[in-house]
Amino acid sequence: MRVVAVLMLALLTAACNQEPDITGSTAVCPARNYSAYNPRDMNQCVAACKTCDHGNTVTCTTACTLRGAR
Repeated sequence: MRVVAVLMLALLTAACNQEPDITGSTAVCPARNYSAYNPRDMNQCVAACKTCDHGNTVTCTTACTLRGAR
């Protein structure tokens, strides 16, 4: 009975995804807002992240570093 309850809770939690699906729009925003966007440039990457992904300096710097910006 406990296994069934845990399984049901896990399925319900997985089904409650609150984030909208933005597949495909991530690359459009920087290209639209920055004429010569270079994702490897840390300053441009962080600025685009803040504008397009509504991030803050800490999360955008981390994301850009993981994407290879320097």
